[in-house]
Amino acid sequence: YTDIMRALLMELLDQYVAKNPKLLLRRSETVVERMLSNWMSICLYQYLKDTVGEPLYKLFKAIKHQVEKGPVDAVQAKAKYTLNDTGLLGDDVEYTQLTVNVIVQEEGAEPVPVKVLNCDTITQVKEKIVDQVYRNIPYSLRPKADSLALEWRPGSTAQILSDLDLTSQKEGRSKQYNTLMHYNIRDNATLILSRMGISQQQEQNHQDIPGERHELLEDENKAWHLVRPADEVDEGKSKRGSMKEKERTKAITEIYLTRLLSVKGTLQQFVDNFFQSVLNSNQVVPPAVKYFFDFLDEQAEKYEIKDEDTVHIWKTNSLSLRFWVNILKNPHFIFDVHVHQVVDASLSVIAQTFMDACSRTEHKLSRESPSNKLLYAKEISTYKKMVEDYYKGIRQMVQVSDQDMNTHLAEISRAHTESLNTLVALHQLYQYTNKYYDEIINALEEDPAAQRMQLAYRLQQIAAALENKVTDL
Repeated sequence: YTDIMRALLMELLDQYVAKNPKLLLRRSETVVERMLSNWMSICLYQYLKDTVGEPLYKLFKAIKHQVEKGPVDAVQAKAKYTLNDTGLLGDDVEYTQLTVNVIVQEEGAEPVPVKVLNCDTITQVKEKIVDQVYRNIPYSLRPKADSLALEWRPGSTAQILSDLDLTSQKEGRSKQYNTLMHYNIRDNATLILSRMGISQQQEQNHQDIPGERHELLEDENKAWHLVRPADEVDEGKSKRGSMKEKERTKAITEIYLTRLLSVKGTLQQFVDNFFQSVLNSNQVVPPAVKYFFDFLDEQAEKYEIKDEDTVHIWKTNSLSLRFWVNILKNPHFIFDVHVHQVVDASLSVIAQTFMDACSRTEHKLSRESPSNKLLYAKEISTYKKMVEDYYKGIRQMVQVSDQDMNTHLAEISRAHTESLNTLVALHQLYQYTNKYYDEIINALEEDPAAQRMQLAYRLQQIAAALENKVTDL
């Protein structure tokens, strides 16, 4: 695999060096670029597990905690506490933190105290309860909010809580989602959580008379949570005064920049720890990284590329952007967690900061600069130096020979023999082959090495066996 990848990369290098070498490995359109992504993922798995996994998980949990500390608009997916100005809940929403004591029906356990906000929708409350009650269980095995019923018993009566029901307040053309405040649920209230069977869910869906049920479904499409949608009059005004509206929006952004900075300050140590775990050449650097970076240095020397920026970009495109940014933006790729849209918004800001740190281009900051660049303006020079030192440190390390790399790859293969389904991999490879069947057959018939090994004939045999494909056999 590694030899094929190297050979294909050399062909790709020939193409890019003749045009624009800085664009090498910028995308994932070619087979070899996808091969590199998979190669890096497999080779860095153990390093990810042993070194980077913990700081990344702590960063994810810290963002989630910060976001859930304040109001989150369930419809607009905007939060009071965020790093992302486009995901910032600009309206000042009054709220109070409550502790509700949750009894999980059929489990017979003691009530579980759960921190919630009185402005949370019922679904948001259920999600926080599930996070707390089932915190030691992976997300994929936890019950989902829509399969659970939440009940409140203020005295002798029992009330099923839901986001929308016949008690929902209607203002103008739309209804507001029900919150704990709507139901007048106070601090230390006791709620009962139970799982709904399929019959219960169906019953709940049909418990209202048809006309009322249809009305609720209609309302759900127009419902709002914390921020009421602008009515037609306001829309008309904003169109006429678009410049004033832009100035007002800009002023609001500057006002709330202090809130973004506050959240950033709280998360700073977690961000630093993640960056240090990824960009530390004093720790054990994965052999694959040293081996591949040396390969890129050799190619630069071969093609007489003197511009250090070009090699820096190659290394960034092959490792930092291809692997680490992808993991940072998608923690659910490696952890069994759910990444909510409002958490993703903050992760995207940190990922962009990491990308900026890997760039040698200096960005001149002004009041017009995006807020994410202003947020990390003080730290970006430190992060850039970390990247430079990391690449420099790897270059100075003892070389990883082909023999050492092959031994390392053999160890990785043995470690994951039972984890990977080779039949599935072969089937996916065949699906790709089938898509370009004629082109591949023609290429194999023309290639001298393939002719000696009769590869075209072998592929025709496989096609005939799998699909009764008409061949020249």
